[in-house]
Amino acid sequence: MRKIWQGLCGAWALVWVSGPLLQAQEAIVVEGGVQMTLNEAIQAAGWPIYLLGFLSVLAVGFIIYFFMVLRLEQVAPRALRREILNKINAGQLAEARVACEYRSCPLSSIALSALDYMEHDPNPDPIFLKDVVESEGARQAVAIQDSTQYLMDVAVVAPMVGLFGTVLGFMGAFNAVAGNAAKAQPIELAGGVSQALITTLGGLMVGIPAMMFYSYFRGRGSRLISNIEVASHDILTALLRKRGV
Repeated sequence: MRKIWQGLCGAWALVWVSGPLLQAQEAIVVEGGVQMTLNEAIQAAGWPIYLLGFLSVLAVGFIIYFFMVLRLEQVAPRALRREILNKINAGQLAEARVACEYRSCPLSSIALSALDYMEHDPNPDPIFLKDVVESEGARQAVAIQDSTQYLMDVAVVAPMVGLFGTVLGFMGAFNAVAGNAAKAQPIELAGGVSQALITTLGGLMVGIPAMMFYSYFRGRGSRLISNIEVASHDILTALLRKRGV
């Protein structure tokens, strides 16, 4: 059921973020009842709209990627956690290492750091062992949270690109008036205003969903980090108990 929900969310993200920029024949109604196709709107917006299109595709890619990787089974698999604990409790540290190396994930990296320390020091210092586990855990937590920052970057840059297109559009409209106010044609003014409004709309259509998904994945990452902390504590406790420390 969870996978179905994730797939639906990913599909919704694809339609919400990139749909308005990819359906080339959809009509846009502007003031006065005049219709403009999306192709015409893109031409009116100029080159900034292509950059916004790239950012929208980038945002969809990040969203799909985070739905795939920010999952408990990718970060701290329950089966791997049980296997590591069972082998440690059985005194099979070499087999525990093999299990971690076979399944690369943040939890296995933390367990390997502890096993490496114990391999080099048969009588480990509990404080040092705890520091090793916490240091690697902090590094993995930062990696998880920092990965979502890319989506935040898209959410920030897209409205700025839209604002840049807005400035270009109004500059074009004002230049048309400044050249010769008496002979300035309405169509010349409309072109600049169209560019300004379309790029503003495009920037917001990319930036707002990207910001919403960033907030969602940020919270999701925090919950996964909490699960890693619990699993790491269990592994540390098992190692100390087995060594009689």
